[in-house]
Amino acid sequence: MSQTGAVLDALMQTITDRRDNPPERSYTTSLFNGGVAKIGAKITEEAAEVVEAAAEGTDSKAIEHLTYEAADLIYHLFVMLRYRDIELSDVTDELKRRFGISGIDEKESRGNE
Repeated sequence: MSQTGAVLDALMQTITDRRDNPPERSYTTSLFNGGVAKIGAKITEEAAEVVEAAAEGTDSKAIEHLTYEAADLIYHLFVMLRYRDIELSDVTDELKRRFGISGIDEKESRGNE
């Protein structure tokens, strides 16, 4: 497994542990307690912050800010996945399924776009 994969797996394991053994003073626990509404609001907020950071430019400070915001977005997305008992492997399987398929064709195949 790559270092990237190991880090993402470790993050998901930590989130799972917070769900299954909720510490009293844990941000992750507070997200789980707020359910889809609270987790979803954070995903929306963090996605907007990613876009804002991306518009800041390409200097090292802007790239650092974008990287920071991307990490926040990934974390909150992982919390939502775990909240709904979706495994990271389910997401990677779906991504693998899409290889070699045009994004336009893939969207059209869903029939609801």
